[in-house]
Amino acid sequence: MSQPSEEIPVGQVEIKKRSRVPGVMITQYVKELPRGKTLPDFSRKPIALTVHEGKVAIFKAMVSGDPVPTVTWARNKGNTSDPEKYKPRYDERTREHSLEILNVQVDQGDTYKCLATNPFGKAVCTATLSVFSVGLKKKQTDTSSNKGQSNDPEDFRKMLKKTKIVKKRKEKPKKEGEIDPKFWEVMLSAKKADYERICHEFGVTDFRWMLKQLNLKKKEKEDEQAKVVENVDNIKQIEVNTSGSAEFEFNMKLKDTNSQIYLYKNGEMLDYGDGTDDSSKHNMKKTGDKYSFSINNLDLNDSGLYQVDVEDVNIFSTTLAIPDVEFNGMLKDAKVVEGQDAVFEGVFSGPVTQITWCANDISLDHGDKYNITVSEDKLRHRLVVKNCNKEDKGVYTAIAGIKSSRATLAVDEDPNARGKGRGGASEGADDIARRLAEEQARLQRGKDEAARRGKGTDGRSDGADGRGDGADGRGDAADGRGDGADGRGGLGLGDGSGRDATGKYGQGREGTEGSGKSGKGSGMGLGADGLGGQSAGVGSGGDGTDDKVHFASGLSDKNALRGKPAELVCKLNTDKIDGVWYKDGKKLTSKDGVVISKDGCTHKLIIQNCKDSDAGQYHFEVNGCKTEAIVKVGDLPEFDQDALRKFSNTVIVKAGQSASFKMSFPPQASLEIKWFKKGSELLDGGSVKVVKESNHSRLQMKDCLRSDTGQIKIQLKNPFGSIEALSSLIVLDKPGPPRGPLEVNESTSSGLELKWNPPKDDGGSAVTNYIIERQQVGQGTWKKVGDISANHLTFRDKSVSLGKRYIYRIYAENLEGISEAMETEKIMAGSLMFPGPLAPPTVVSAFKNCINLTWTPPEKDGGTKILGYQLEKRKKDTNMWVTLNPVSEPIQGLKYAVKDVSEGSEYEFRVTAINMSGTGEPSAPSVMVCAKNPNMKPHFKDPEDFMVVRSGNSIRIKINYEASPPPDITWLKNGEPVSPWNKIIHSDGTCTLVIPSSKYDDSGVYTIVAKNSMGQASFDIEVRVTDEPKAPGPVEIEQLVHGKVIITWGPSPDHKRDDRLHYMVEEHNSNTRNWRTIADHLLGTTYTTSIQPGREYHFRVYAKNDMGLSDPSDSPTWGVNSNKAVAASTVPPIITLERPPSILVPLKLHTPPTGYQCYMTCAVRGCPSPYIAWYHNGICIDSDKNYYIRNAFGVCSMCILRVRPEDSGEYKVVAVNSFGRAECSSTLKVKD
Repeated sequence: MSQPSEEIPVGQVEIKKRSRVPGVMITQYVKELPRGKTLPDFSRKPIALTVHEGKVAIFKAMVSGDPVPTVTWARNKGNTSDPEKYKPRYDERTREHSLEILNVQVDQGDTYKCLATNPFGKAVCTATLSVFSVGLKKKQTDTSSNKGQSNDPEDFRKMLKKTKIVKKRKEKPKKEGEIDPKFWEVMLSAKKADYERICHEFGVTDFRWMLKQLNLKKKEKEDEQAKVVENVDNIKQIEVNTSGSAEFEFNMKLKDTNSQIYLYKNGEMLDYGDGTDDSSKHNMKKTGDKYSFSINNLDLNDSGLYQVDVEDVNIFSTTLAIPDVEFNGMLKDAKVVEGQDAVFEGVFSGPVTQITWCANDISLDHGDKYNITVSEDKLRHRLVVKNCNKEDKGVYTAIAGIKSSRATLAVDEDPNARGKGRGGASEGADDIARRLAEEQARLQRGKDEAARRGKGTDGRSDGADGRGDGADGRGDAADGRGDGADGRGGLGLGDGSGRDATGKYGQGREGTEGSGKSGKGSGMGLGADGLGGQSAGVGSGGDGTDDKVHFASGLSDKNALRGKPAELVCKLNTDKIDGVWYKDGKKLTSKDGVVISKDGCTHKLIIQNCKDSDAGQYHFEVNGCKTEAIVKVGDLPEFDQDALRKFSNTVIVKAGQSASFKMSFPPQASLEIKWFKKGSELLDGGSVKVVKESNHSRLQMKDCLRSDTGQIKIQLKNPFGSIEALSSLIVLDKPGPPRGPLEVNESTSSGLELKWNPPKDDGGSAVTNYIIERQQVGQGTWKKVGDISANHLTFRDKSVSLGKRYIYRIYAENLEGISEAMETEKIMAGSLMFPGPLAPPTVVSAFKNCINLTWTPPEKDGGTKILGYQLEKRKKDTNMWVTLNPVSEPIQGLKYAVKDVSEGSEYEFRVTAINMSGTGEPSAPSVMVCAKNPNMKPHFKDPEDFMVVRSGNSIRIKINYEASPPPDITWLKNGEPVSPWNKIIHSDGTCTLVIPSSKYDDSGVYTIVAKNSMGQASFDIEVRVTDEPKAPGPVEIEQLVHGKVIITWGPSPDHKRDDRLHYMVEEHNSNTRNWRTIADHLLGTTYTTSIQPGREYHFRVYAKNDMGLSDPSDSPTWGVNSNKAVAASTVPPIITLERPPSILVPLKLHTPPTGYQCYMTCAVRGCPSPYIAWYHNGICIDSDKNYYIRNAFGVCSMCILRVRPEDSGEYKVVAVNSFGRAECSSTLKVKD
């Protein structure tokens, strides 16, 4: 197999898509998918494997897509083209792709990729293969390299070591198709924040099912742990620290301090030290109830699943993953100012799912302070330290297995925060004067240099310029520099916030003083309120202008709109002097189309209707002081009107889809374009794509979420102003969960009525209905109990049981899907009303192994039906009451036989009634009773006085009796002791006489005699040994009287030997055409019956005894047509399918043991379909609910779920229709 290329084909696009399966990356090659076609995706991705060297590793995956994707395999550090090592396969039956790696070697441990490709895109996922080397093989390699060593047997003998038996942990076998049991062991000890990562590693995608199963397994584990420990808490997962060792710990309180604690790795037990010996690989240190485990000198072979067991109970499981990677990009030192974020990033040579970040050797977790992210390809890991302060400085470490990288973080003080503690108050006048003097001295030193470069009357070196004035803002502390906006001013005295001049001294970025951009001088100005509202200026010029006149505020550059008025304003420190306005060096007057005005110290120049010709450089001059500004004339940006109308339309998309906005406009200079969503600016990157061209701009938002719904705004801005256009984005998604608080309007035994509030967010589409699910507390299944329309916010659940607690989930549904559930607390149906106490139970009888009790119902049933009773016993001289039946299995009747007693012990009993609310108050104790048999003379229990046995079968006469003390038993036959060859079996309350192989002469009357000190009893059992009778002799018919015939037959050969033998006669005539019994239990050999003239008769005679019927003896045909030839008929024959019933397959003999199932079947034919009836010992059982009877297409079946001794006997099936009758029978013998 060649190494697959991951490059995008020429001329195709690359669009990233989201997969339903975590860890799968999908790339789309076309802008739009053809109708009915889908991208490749994984329905089941390969999972990470850990195997031993020399074993077989198999990655399995299932893909989907139309057209069907082509699946290829690759690896990071090699290729998979060798067919001897890598065998890709595809199972058409299961649609499963697999990569089989034969005889895995250590160098094949790597990250493997599975790529699914079709013409429209590709899907990629990865899985790691970890290979553990076999220790014996390594040692053999080492010994083979020791060439030249002696082969003396003594030397080999010294090299031999005692075999060490490694104890392995009992692992649950993994069944085909099931999740690896290690997954559950890791999840049971993991933090919730790690659930998604662990599921991704093991390929689990159904999170809802996983959480249900995890809760059940947690309950099972807690019950299992409760056997050996009292509690386990403060669990810390395994982590690699900066010292190169791995540690994990937890608190555990043992029930038995002598319990053994075992440490396992991948199922094999490890020896560990107590932490005092540094050379020990594995250590356990105990401090109080805290147990700390460490693994020193880590290497790649230390990867695996570590488990701690107490005795045979698992307490904790954690996975140590040591990736075989290198740092391609090490961490870099960072230096930030207080309040800023610091970023550390490590780049690895291969994918790493998770690494450990440490700050000053303390591990960090993702949260408000630290943001830990991983790139999609798992190669880049980033740590962001938010809002840094002095405490955050130090050494930061990234640890990936046995590799680590360090960098330092330095945090400097924020210069803008200087002086904030003074609450914004002005500096003192002395401090300002001192600084002003320093600045004046600096200006004086630069006076000569300024004179050489420009005229002093220029004013640009004068402090009155205003461009260094704090009031003007160009040299204030607003930008943290302290320089003038254009470099012409000096230091500005303004407030610390830069809003206006409040007397603070704004310093330069590096603490330097400002200087003029062109060297024309420098100036310094005081804010309007910096010193008691006074203004001060320091200036110098080539001609030494008057220092008493200066500008309180100078001119500012102006961007004027075409056709709109514009105003230039400056302010002097006195109102007694007038100045002159100039444009481009030319003096201006009112005749030039401008308005010049003065209001006290304020001088204004107003341009009423700005035109392009009004643009230029303006300045105002007074007494050698000058301030200047540049005026530019232009227009606001504008939109294309057609595009504006389209843009204003609302854009509606579904969640996960992309939303696009476009705005066209004429090309304009110095145009700044910004996009906003709900007032926040959108920048290009991630799921947001912003395209800015000279005549249009586009905004594309990929994978839209419901939270993206809101106002979309585009802003065009130039130096003359800005315009905005608004649009709206609606992202349709499933609604949010219904809102609480949940109200229970009614809670009775007949129902629960719930009320809730609609979702806060309907997902952009109206809620159509609400779905209600219910779970009974203690049960793990959820049941859907309601689906109601959206205009109802209440639901009544009528199928509840009084006293039971329920949890409800309520979902909202719209056209886009079903919301998350609002889950209620436990709600109880109705109020609990328990039954009252009963009278003490009555002891009916007591035996050594059974005490029979009875009781009466309570007077108060609590308003609901009594479901049953709970019985308790207490042994004499003890205080503990022991329940004889759980509450979930109440006693239905008013009596109970207590068999859980010890002979000779004394007991008392009490009984409690149970209704829908639960158990009531127990009754007072019964009288104390001793478990022993009462003295009584022998008494036989329900014996049978007659039995028939087939000759050759064994005779078993079983008699149950009661007697105390045990009696002496004697067996007699016809008044004489039975033969010593017969076997007599005695058991508790039972005596059985066994005759192994019966003969005819074993027939007789058997008597059992039981005698003890209280008396004597006997019982007779008649036993008849026989066999099926032989057929009677020939049958003859004689008529002496008209309408009557005499049927005579010869006796059966068994007639004299069997005194219970009798005969049965059946008749068949040409009219009814079916056989029917006309006589039974005949002891003689003749029978007279009536006949009809013109009919033909046939007769059958059977011999019959206790074993059944003999073969029939048939009579000759009797009737007027018996000797006549049949005349030929011209009438065509009539063909009919009607026939009497007949048995196709008869019943068979069954001998099941007591408690087993018995299933009898037979097959019957007849037309019309016969009526079927079942009989047991001659009694119809069709309506008996103890038997399950069916008749399907002539197959008759009868089932007894659990046979009892009383089910023994003869079972007969009778089939009857209008043409006759048929029957068959069999015997059921139930074994003990």
